[in-house]
Order: sequence, then structure tokens, then C-alpha cells
Amino acid sequence: MFISSAFAQTAPAAAPAGGLMSSLTGMLPLVLMFVVLYFIMIRPQMKRQKEHRAMVEAIAKGDEVATAGGIVGRVTRLGEGTIGLEIAPNVEVQLQRTAIAQVLPKGSLLK
Repeated sequence: MFISSAFAQTAPAAAPAGGLMSSLTGMLPLVLMFVVLYFIMIRPQMKRQKEHRAMVEAIAKGDEVATAGGIVGRVTRLGEGTIGLEIAPNVEVQLQRTAIAQVLPKGSLLK
């Protein structure tokens, strides 16, 4: 009726020994792209994360810091995952340690 008969095709001949080499050569650009991606993007990001983690762990009471949101202040309290930051006389905010973007040199804040 509407469906025509399907004829079976013969299977292609087995690939010669050089077929394995050509398939590996075809995958070479993909492997090279991953290696380049690792060295350009992934590795530097992991290095920055490691440096930030070390900086956050080294924060001590009295350090002057800047947050990711741009707030600067002096560390007054240290908790397990939080810190107390004095941003003005008698004004203290509590922040997560990971919100600290950088530790400023001593004397950076005006009194």
C-alpha cells in the first residue's frame, strides 16, 4: 500500500588496521581543546580560590578589610564562619567570612 518494501543492505567491510589510527587522530582536536581549556580557565580559577581561602583563614582581630560589596572596616569579632566588622564608631555588622574581598594595609582606614 503506502509503505514500500525495505531492502536489507550489506554491512560495510571491516575497517583496516589504519582505521584505529584515523579515529584517534579525529579525537586529537577534542583532547587538545580540553587541555587548553584546563590551563587557560580551570587551573587559574582553582589557584585564585586557594589564595582567597588562605587569606580568609588568616584574618585576625584588628585587621582592616574590604568586602565584596565595597564596605571597608575593622574586624572586631571572629566566629567560625562569620566575622564582626566595625564600619563606623559604634556600628558593627556581621558578615560571612567569604564576603571578604581583600585585607587592607594597616592604617588604611581614617579614624
